[in-house]
Amino acid sequence: MTRAIRFLAVLGILALLTVLGLRWYQARPAAPEPMPALTLAVLDGRPSFDPAAIEGPYLINVWGSWCPYCQMEHPVLMALQAEGIAIYGIAFRDTAAAANASLDRLGDPYAGVMLDVDGRSAQALGIAGTPETLVVGADGQILARWSGPLTASVLRNRIYPALERGAGQD
Repeated sequence: MTRAIRFLAVLGILALLTVLGLRWYQARPAAPEPMPALTLAVLDGRPSFDPAAIEGPYLINVWGSWCPYCQMEHPVLMALQAEGIAIYGIAFRDTAAAANASLDRLGDPYAGVMLDVDGRSAQALGIAGTPETLVVGADGQILARWSGPLTASVLRNRIYPALERGAGQD
């Protein structure tokens, strides 16, 4: 009995630390940081992209077909696309078949989407997990990031303000 109680107490403490750690990561301030070089693979049948060639502010969304939180976030991405916001996707540690099947099933909100098969680009971007969304300004600087599914509150308080700041850059 005592062993079970200790196990549950340790499990509860670990869960609390995890939640606090995620809150810190999600809310961490983002000073403008340069866009790193990315090594991405073309996702057959989808438009690709080169961050250096994109004009104006945009979003990079790192996702995976295997990620349930990415699927929860997907309607928000579709709504952002309908608003005319440029979103570029990076399928993280996914296969082309699974990524394409997911986009065929849920809809494709991306102006361009590519594969990060080995995780090097996600590592260069400082991605902790999926989904994660970065706001990139017109000057190519990463202005904000959000780890976790996008919500109305996140859009209002983090994403839209960063996009507005990013549009003012030339």
